[in-house]
Amino acid sequence: MNRGAIPAAERFLVWGRVQGVGFRWSTMAEGERLGLAGWARNLPDGRVEVHAQGDPSAVAALAAWLRAGPIGAEVTAVREEPAQVEAGLQGFEIRP
Repeated sequence: MNRGAIPAAERFLVWGRVQGVGFRWSTMAEGERLGLAGWARNLPDGRVEVHAQGDPSAVAALAAWLRAGPIGAEVTAVREEPAQVEAGLQGFEIRP
């Protein structure tokens, strides 16, 4: 993150064929590539929830990536909303 930049935090809900296609793992790899902290998890209703925080431009880049998703996924919708920065969160992880 740029020195002095205020970190952004966003919550994303992703609909479509996003479970069983490596979506969370690909999201983790993309988040790490962008230098973000955060997590991804499957929800019982078939959506994937993602929390990402860090440099605002990197969070925006992840948002754009989520709208396409990895090969094999079919994203039909993404809802984005502001989230609280989670203190102590380092790196990107998969959550149960």
